[in-house]
Amino acid sequence: MNKILEIKNLKKSFSTQEVLKDISLNIYEKEVVCIIGPSGSGKSTFLRCINLLEDVDSGSINFNGIDITSDKVDINKLRTHIGMVFQSFNLFNNKNVIENLTLAPIKILKMDKAEANNLALENLDKVGMKDFAYRSVDTLSGGQKQRVAIARALMMNPKILLFDEPTSALDPMVVGEVLSVMRDLAKSGMTMIVVTHEMSFANSVASRVIYMDEGMIIEDDLPEVIFKNPKNEKTRSFLANFI
Repeated sequence: MNKILEIKNLKKSFSTQEVLKDISLNIYEKEVVCIIGPSGSGKSTFLRCINLLEDVDSGSINFNGIDITSDKVDINKLRTHIGMVFQSFNLFNNKNVIENLTLAPIKILKMDKAEANNLALENLDKVGMKDFAYRSVDTLSGGQKQRVAIARALMMNPKILLFDEPTSALDPMVVGEVLSVMRDLAKSGMTMIVVTHEMSFANSVASRVIYMDEGMIIEDDLPEVIFKNPKNEKTRSFLANFI
């Protein structure tokens, strides 16, 4: 498999609090890497650094061989290749569903409106939301909003998708519909990094599982190793809360 991301010695602090402590990690094409760990361990900050939503203090992030932390990088162009799905959806409530999907392709990729609309309908169909294309966003349930957010991320034809706890704000009754869409994406070969508390999803879908704590990668292994025979005591203690 081709290496898509190479992260070396990544550090990030907020004021005097060191949130990421010398993280190094490689991600390969078609991998689904699930990141687990307690709240405050740096998982979300790590994702936000990969997408340059947070500046890094030191270290490098190479995406397809280009150091994206360089001042010369076009951030808007970069984000067409590295999509992100947020915990709180981040949809525009003053626009309908299809307008949410077509805004970026028309403005950033200069896509023709008719072409963008057709692509939006295709991506909405992938997530089971095609019938809601012209609905107002504020009429949707949380699960429906998150599926729309995933379809919106797909509009830019990203090389990798980042998911920041995509089900944590959802009613438990609709978590399954979002995870089902993510399973389908994994089967299609989409490269994904998923910060999640859904252990069954991580166990059944991930190529690798990473356990983070206190800003560090404590353990990085196959899901069957992490969940059945973790090597680190911190990992064992954390997973004991879910068994």
